[in-house]
Amino acid sequence: MSERKFVVVDGSSMLSTCYYAVLPREIMFAKTEEEKQRHYDKILHAKDGTYTNAIFGMLKMVVSLMKKQQPDHVAFVFDKTRDTFRRELYADYKGTRGVTPEPLKSQFVLMEQILEEVGFQVLYSDRYEADDYAGSLVMKFRKEIPMILMTKDHDYLQLVNDEFNVRAWMVQSRQEKADELYKKYYSFYGITKQEVNLPEKVFEYTSDTVFYEEGVRPEQIADLKAIQGDASDNIPGVKGVSSAAPLLLREYGTVEEIYRAIHEAEEDKKRLKELQDFWKIELGISRSPYKALTKTSEEELCGEKAAMISKELATMKMDIPIDLELSAFTAESYQEEKVREWLLKLDIKEASIFGTGM
Repeated sequence: MSERKFVVVDGSSMLSTCYYAVLPREIMFAKTEEEKQRHYDKILHAKDGTYTNAIFGMLKMVVSLMKKQQPDHVAFVFDKTRDTFRRELYADYKGTRGVTPEPLKSQFVLMEQILEEVGFQVLYSDRYEADDYAGSLVMKFRKEIPMILMTKDHDYLQLVNDEFNVRAWMVQSRQEKADELYKKYYSFYGITKQEVNLPEKVFEYTSDTVFYEEGVRPEQIADLKAIQGDASDNIPGVKGVSSAAPLLLREYGTVEEIYRAIHEAEEDKKRLKELQDFWKIELGISRSPYKALTKTSEEELCGEKAAMISKELATMKMDIPIDLELSAFTAESYQEEKVREWLLKLDIKEASIFGTGM
């Protein structure tokens, strides 16, 4: 099944996934950073020492995407630094992440160069993250063409929109997980996997799928993270409210509206009790989240302040100026021959990327 589509690939999450997927066992099971570094020479590399394990995996994915899914337009978006505008909002943003290993860091720069040379538009900057560029691309072009976001990052689910035919190709950790989701949502309709035509380990999210899997609508994903937080990005959220978040959001729509209802009820003790009874009886929230939602402290970020900062951190920018027309992203610019040249340069066997049938 081929259809007109613009695929936006989250290059940072894809390259990182490819890097960790083919690391030597010695590094995977090493206890310390020093121990890992001692085995760097076992990472797949070219004769001149250039690390290539992540590039190998990503080029395989790119070649397969262009051959099997045949997008009309393609863009790659990357993170360049963690010191984006979000660090100005919250200094500990992404603060729990370790330092990017040198063999992966060097492949980011080279991968971006390769993608540009083989004919793709690659977007990144010091100020914004990959997902901000993805959001801005969607807002700029979604009225012109169906759009697909290929990523592992659940932040991207906030862009899914059935009205404009914006979907997310979420890469799962295992093919079994993708198959499980496929059976859950597609087998009922008698649609075969071949008809869905998805890349390996990928499951396609629509607005309905987002709702069933996440408990909220796509446009509420940032609100969900505002309350639940996000450990991978070190977004704090509101501690002690996690399971109540989807139920509250289904009722009130946004974090701001939840707090509006709380502040109105706080004017009268009776109304406050009625509100908490409503949460318990009508919404099915067994333990009242009121105290956690309204906690204040000089020492720690919590309560309403934490929720509002967390929402801002989780919300993608969708208005970055992109001075390129749709035609600049055409897949016709892709030069397969250039991929082959790079494989030769990096001592990667052509058959391992293209398969022996080519």
